[in-house]
Amino acid sequence: MTLSAIHVCPLSKVDEVVARTGAGHLLSLLSMGTEVLRPASIPPQNHLHLVMHDIVEAQDGMTMPGEAHVRNLLDFARSWDRARPLVVHCFAGISRSTASAYIIAAALAPERDEEELARTLRALSPSATPNPRLVAVADMLLERDGRMVKAIKAIGRGADAFEGVPFELKVEH
Repeated sequence: MTLSAIHVCPLSKVDEVVARTGAGHLLSLLSMGTEVLRPASIPPQNHLHLVMHDIVEAQDGMTMPGEAHVRNLLDFARSWDRARPLVVHCFAGISRSTASAYIIAAALAPERDEEELARTLRALSPSATPNPRLVAVADMLLERDGRMVKAIKAIGRGADAFEGVPFELKVEH
């Protein structure tokens, strides 16, 4: 067994985390109008920018995370060769990015227990509050029968924070 690393951070720390980790892939989850400049060390084909708001229910003028977003995220994760780390970020590094890291880890290690993975996420990031809509869609697509949703609900809302502290989640393969 070898381990790969997913590094989660807020938008403000993308350049620093990519440089420090030597990441080869970048996943950006941002609202419409929030720009991200891809670090030059990340090839364009290794950067996925998904546009969505950090919401759980439909709201006028906002893009709710949906099945197309999660399918793109899963396809991107499965195409990651894991030779170099993957950086996942949203604006604050608390909700969309932590949900995505959880989803990617679950997808790439299908035998990994959902509750153990959620507890690991909480231990690594006290402020992590994974977006429940992203998790619910992934749970359905990955045929986890509600276990991902239940596990994330069990860890509850994370500690209040303006932005999350960057952290590393190991993925077995």
